[in-house]
Amino acid sequence: MEWRKDDFIVSDNIELINLNAVQKLLSTTYWASKRSIETIENSINNSLSFGLFHRGEQIGFARVVTDKAVFSWILDVVIDDKYRGKGLGKWLMECLFDHPEIKYTAFALATSDAHEFYSKFDFINNKCMTKPLRTN
Repeated sequence: MEWRKDDFIVSDNIELINLNAVQKLLSTTYWASKRSIETIENSINNSLSFGLFHRGEQIGFARVVTDKAVFSWILDVVIDDKYRGKGLGKWLMECLFDHPEIKYTAFALATSDAHEFYSKFDFINNKCMTKPLRTN
């Protein structure tokens, strides 16, 4: 799948994912700063992974571990610092929720610092944030 907005693209095509760019993005996070490139590659290959691109440069990333029927766990949502505050994280999440393979699953995630951001998507604020099941 691919979504376009101005000069930005979100894609689930893992062939477009720039592994070095993802490692650089994740190295700035509290949860994955020490993840090896091999672990990142393995996680991408075993997840539904989303790249956010601006004019061909990867500036964001997210992935979902899912059974594609009932449940989806959102992980590693990250946007390059230079692009934050422009609504791109929100758009990336909207594309993720719109993906036909997972749009009717229940979503969950864990966060220590982004409760306000995820509450915009109807996630319930507790230790493990959950989003109500979408039925249509």
